[in-house]
Amino acid sequence: MLGRPLTSPLLTFDSKTCLSFLTPNLAPSVAHSNVKYSGAFSSSVITYTSHFSPKKWILRSTAQIDNLTLSDEEKKTWEACREALSAFEFSVEEKDKMLGKAFGHVHSPYWGEERKKEVPKFEIVSEILDYLRSLGLSDDDLYKLVKKFPEVLGCSLEHELRNNVKILEKDWGIKGKSLRNLMLRNPKVLGYNIDCKGDCMAQCTRCWVRF
Repeated sequence: MLGRPLTSPLLTFDSKTCLSFLTPNLAPSVAHSNVKYSGAFSSSVITYTSHFSPKKWILRSTAQIDNLTLSDEEKKTWEACREALSAFEFSVEEKDKMLGKAFGHVHSPYWGEERKKEVPKFEIVSEILDYLRSLGLSDDDLYKLVKKFPEVLGCSLEHELRNNVKILEKDWGIKGKSLRNLMLRNPKVLGYNIDCKGDCMAQCTRCWVRF
């Protein structure tokens, strides 16, 4: 059972996301409280807090994402990136976790300590998905690939994805259907960016030696 509501704040929510805010003249700051909802109202919460300064949004998610403070513009960008993944019928929580892993907000052994946290950009996510489609991957293929290796959304399109596909075609003769099968079986190959040639450089998760 919920306790007594605050006097003035506006509270709106849907089945996936809860959005709450207080206007600056009500309080200098608002602490997030752990309110429990029955049913499905628990997957993701975005809270607006005011310190008599420009709006900031805090993304709190059950997808193990650290509290992430976003400006209005960054919040719109994050939501746009969710929309870029809408063709694959992931839940809001799954999308947040995938974007979090790709852009450093959820720990991923793939990046090690090298991945700095950043807000995903719609253009980057869309360009990577479009490029993968151009390689003959269907939306069903992309669903499997992104679910298996969400970090691909945070890889460099030019320096890693395009370059690695060229290496696979030129050095290994892998293209067409063989390339599609490889990407579905081992999508991490798209993000390899080092070749230690047997002299270990302690970056095994991104090294061609694994191939």
